[in-house]
Amino acid sequence: MTTVPVPGPRRLPLLGNLPAFSRDPLAFFTRLRERGDLVEWRLGPQRALFLSRPEDIGELLTGIETEFRHPELGWAFKLVLGEGVVTSEGPAWRRKRALVQPAVRPRQVRGYAETMADCAATLADTWRPGQRLDVRDEMLGLTQRIAVRTLFGADTAGRESMIGPAMDVAQRAIGDEFRGVTLFLPPWIPTPGRRRLKRAVTVIDREVARVTELRRRGDEDRDDLLSRLLAARDEQDRPLTDKEIRDEAVTLYIGGHETTGTTLTWAWYLLSRSPGARARLTRELDDVLGGRPPGHDDLKQLPWTEQIIKETLRLYPPVWLMTGIAKADSTLAGRPVAEGTVLWSSQWSAHRDARWFPRPDDFRPERWDPDAAEAVPDHAWFPFGGGSRACLGARFAMVEAVLVLATLAQRFHVETDPGDIPPRTGLTLQPSCPLQATLRPAAG
Repeated sequence: MTTVPVPGPRRLPLLGNLPAFSRDPLAFFTRLRERGDLVEWRLGPQRALFLSRPEDIGELLTGIETEFRHPELGWAFKLVLGEGVVTSEGPAWRRKRALVQPAVRPRQVRGYAETMADCAATLADTWRPGQRLDVRDEMLGLTQRIAVRTLFGADTAGRESMIGPAMDVAQRAIGDEFRGVTLFLPPWIPTPGRRRLKRAVTVIDREVARVTELRRRGDEDRDDLLSRLLAARDEQDRPLTDKEIRDEAVTLYIGGHETTGTTLTWAWYLLSRSPGARARLTRELDDVLGGRPPGHDDLKQLPWTEQIIKETLRLYPPVWLMTGIAKADSTLAGRPVAEGTVLWSSQWSAHRDARWFPRPDDFRPERWDPDAAEAVPDHAWFPFGGGSRACLGARFAMVEAVLVLATLAQRFHVETDPGDIPPRTGLTLQPSCPLQATLRPAAG
């Protein structure tokens, strides 16, 4: 099947569609999807194609590293993540992926499950019925503690206050670039945001180096992610360098903290607006756990809890866009694609396509029931990407989100204030304003 591209919205000289994209990327992508499955537009001077059909999205995702490459990343992104597995290409990427992947395989993730549940239980111990709180602050604080403990080990408890604020600055700077705010500024322009970012990266580098040196000097076996990175060896028996350790540690931290904290924030928002789904969650947790803390062995017995997370990832995917650039003259969707063409797809847009998800704006965890009549095509739901560049931490993120939700929800209802809260694009898809809530006992 050959798909003929249709023209996108009217563009401006030189700027193309950049103003409309920067102003509201999610609405812009939705308008592109409504025009057709393959839409031509321009991001400044760059020719771009927007993909909406799952088969075409699959071609893009599986073609990264062969037919397509990642676009040039912004200055902030490269400064923060360095040359880690997310930013590398070609042989360097293959080597690093092979070294990092064993640290997040299912068997290793199983060992981190107890830490995830323990951190969530510790947070629940500080909560009180009637308490008012900011849901995003609570969830990001929790996933930050989990990230620090699983990455650096239990003896770093309390170090979140060192690295956490610096990571927040870094993530905001990357988010500005994602929206095009600073993407086209030359690196030598010293904006206030860039000066803050440089100071933040200095803090991050110093803390990672400190813990790395402690691990190198230690004589006991440890099970944290950093220790696994230090022990990794490639086919030539070469370890990761200190710079590579730093880059992978920061990548794992951001992937394990920001995305899962964001997912849990939106999950509470959706559950608060869906009493039926929340009641079914309470019944499942009561039946399976009976008041005891959840563990890794309980995951298969908590299908509704997992379906809530999957539906949250559909409606509010933390990663909301994917891009690739044609390495050479190629084809996609049965038509020629010229070298240098930028190919875009958006989880936000694809996940809300009524062709694959009936009543797409409704929160319906039941659509993920194993026997559901609504079959979801491959690559219509891709919160963790796909192909060879799929997120290495996908299993870690799902286990963490399910265990945290189960631990907290069996003790409290998190009743968010009424009213719609639109998302704000950045490094991840965050609520555009504070998400305030009141705690109620789950038994009530």
